[in-house]
Amino acid sequence: MFIRTVALLLALVMLGTGPARAADKLTVLLDWFVNPDHGPLIIAEEKGFFAAEDLEVELIAPADPNDPPKLVAAKKAEIAVSYQPQLHIQAAEGLPLVRFGTLVATPLNTLVALESGPIKSIADLKGRKVGFSVGGFEDALLGAMLKKHGLSLSDVELVNVNFSLSPSIISGQVDAVIGAFRNFELNQMDIVGQPGRAFFVEEEGVPPYDELIYIAHRDALGDPRLKKFLSAVERATQYLVNHPSEAWAAFINGRKELDDELNKRAWRDTLPRFALRPAALDTGRYERFAAFMRESGLINKSMGVGTYATELK
Repeated sequence: MFIRTVALLLALVMLGTGPARAADKLTVLLDWFVNPDHGPLIIAEEKGFFAAEDLEVELIAPADPNDPPKLVAAKKAEIAVSYQPQLHIQAAEGLPLVRFGTLVATPLNTLVALESGPIKSIADLKGRKVGFSVGGFEDALLGAMLKKHGLSLSDVELVNVNFSLSPSIISGQVDAVIGAFRNFELNQMDIVGQPGRAFFVEEEGVPPYDELIYIAHRDALGDPRLKKFLSAVERATQYLVNHPSEAWAAFINGRKELDDELNKRAWRDTLPRFALRPAALDTGRYERFAAFMRESGLINKSMGVGTYATELK
């Protein structure tokens, strides 16, 4: 009996000192270069929350921001960070993409004018120039906001300013821009001494929506790595909220190019917008925004929310 016990103990010791189980690899395509919007992802990586879930996560910034959803649809990556409005359009086009989590749970998009300029209300835009960078969705947002104030898109002159949003206002090229992010462009304008006046889309006729979401291929929803991923991201978000200064230090660790006034302000302004329950899905909210997309002509058919958004069980 003694010999058997010793043999069993030796076997257990050998198992305990054997090679560690390899972590599950996961590729996450970002929507753009690393910035404060990606706080929970970077913190989950820096603080070991992914590793605690036995995940080895590779975060990749795309060369073209339009590529991540297409690559996930083609099964070239497991997860992409994308936008809820974009998902509605892609789902209507038949792409097999499904939202399984939320990163930024409020709109960031705003209509911005110079605080010192003549635009004190949206009604003041009549006969004025409004800049935009991405056609389609942004002019639909603007149309809804104008409608609330008795105007339409025909009452303004749309000017494509590409991605030169803040400079186009400051230089006087346009009187306002649609598509400015409240956590970036507003801070950028303030830093150069030209503060902006913001009109928030969700207060001006546009239903609330999730700015940034996590999407996966429909066939991959049963992959256990997705639930582990969300568990790590939720833990990272809680850390961000509880320890904002320490989280900032971890965020810029090895990324000194982000350690500037603009990113510090953007970090501060983005913190309260991260989804505290990233896995949770508000079906009614998605239905209301889908109706807005149909009424705006951005999608042409009704689809059940369950076909493009889910809450993993």
